[in-house]
Amino acid sequence: MSILNDALKDPIFARIGKTADRLQQPTWVVGGFVRDYLLGHPGKDLDIVTVGSGTELATAIAEELNAPEIVIFENFGTALVKSGDYQIEFIGARKESYRKNSRKPIVEDGSLIDDQNRRDFTINSFYISLNQENYGEFLDPFNGLEDLKQGIIRTPLNPDLTFSDDPLRMMRAARFAARLDYQIDPLTFEAISRNKQRIEIVSMERVSEELNKLILSPWPSKGFMVLFKTGLLEIIFPEFCKLHGVKYINGKGHKDNFYHTLQVLENLCTTSDDLWLRWSALLHDIAKPQTAAFDPIAGWSFHGHEDKGARMVPKIFARLKLPMNEKMKFVQKMVKLHLRPISLVDEIVTDSAVRRLIMEAGEDLDDLIKLCRADITTRDTGKQKRYQNNFTEVEKKIKEVEERDQLRNWQPPVSGEMIMEYFKLAPGPQVGEIKNMIREAILEGHIPNDKAAAWDLMIQIGTQLFPSNPPE
Repeated sequence: MSILNDALKDPIFARIGKTADRLQQPTWVVGGFVRDYLLGHPGKDLDIVTVGSGTELATAIAEELNAPEIVIFENFGTALVKSGDYQIEFIGARKESYRKNSRKPIVEDGSLIDDQNRRDFTINSFYISLNQENYGEFLDPFNGLEDLKQGIIRTPLNPDLTFSDDPLRMMRAARFAARLDYQIDPLTFEAISRNKQRIEIVSMERVSEELNKLILSPWPSKGFMVLFKTGLLEIIFPEFCKLHGVKYINGKGHKDNFYHTLQVLENLCTTSDDLWLRWSALLHDIAKPQTAAFDPIAGWSFHGHEDKGARMVPKIFARLKLPMNEKMKFVQKMVKLHLRPISLVDEIVTDSAVRRLIMEAGEDLDDLIKLCRADITTRDTGKQKRYQNNFTEVEKKIKEVEERDQLRNWQPPVSGEMIMEYFKLAPGPQVGEIKNMIREAILEGHIPNDKAAAWDLMIQIGTQLFPSNPPE
């Protein structure tokens, strides 16, 4: 194929082939590298399949390339070699069979055909030979090239068998749909629905890894719609499914928060590729079903959904086996604060309100602004323009106050230790009371955000609180 003439131009491929010939092992570069090259996006992650020992070939290649790092996974018969910009994974051709209630396969050495039959999708079943006698030969055993042209995701063999054997492939189908903007073949789609319960045998860590990859894709909503329509989403992320649907009372309904959330995520994808900010978009309205209330005059409301949603974040992260560290806390903060900038659009913007927002958001203020802009999803072009223009004015105000008062990443100009030392106090609520009064004075603009003004106010407050115990 002319399109593949340059695929192997890097000398690393010939060197792998030369080493494979020396070991008398038929060897191919396969899967994602070939697919992405055909799509015009060549990468540096290589999957190498060999008929023989993958770890033995990897060890020989590492020596040939003088690779600085090799990792061998004995239990899986695979190895990873890093050389320059390349990350090369080696595996021996194999065949696999699975027990009904286990994700751990029974693995045996196999032929090239065995390896082809265990591929997940036709568009990932391309092979380019690296051996000298047929160097560059292109194999497409399942007509995946046509599926690549048509933008179709389908399994090479019976999809029920493919998904039953490795249920994570169902999520990979959704992820590739989101990454490539492809359609899933109807028979493959139906098989996902039939086999959705099989996902329960896969560890949550692996499920979440696929979920994260989907979220980071260019069109994540497309993947989420696959998960939703096949029933997978209800199993792995039921909280999100609860956002779906519109309730009507007296002819009044609210927007469908499921589709709204997907639109917010899509909007955010145009401005940020940060995984945890995208998670914030997914979870920003997660508590709306629990906080929905109807008033005959005012209609539907979701008061307090930002606070309840923030409290739900740790539970969701824990169940999905996502990191329970600063990443989770960042998402929690974004969910809790996501209404604050938007609320400033609809009221007179006071310096005090802006200062409080800057102080609470801290170094994450820019991300919060991105999330809030993405949250404007009205289809009314007039309203959209008006909301965006109003929000631009709020951003200007935030920038003015921030530059003037220097509140981002704010630290109290007078510490608790200073207060205790000056007034000869032991740790206790009185110290916190003084700090809070100084903080409020700065937020309300009664004093500037500097140590001298805060120190004077500290003395004034302390003198009033401890008139019979002045400092020495």
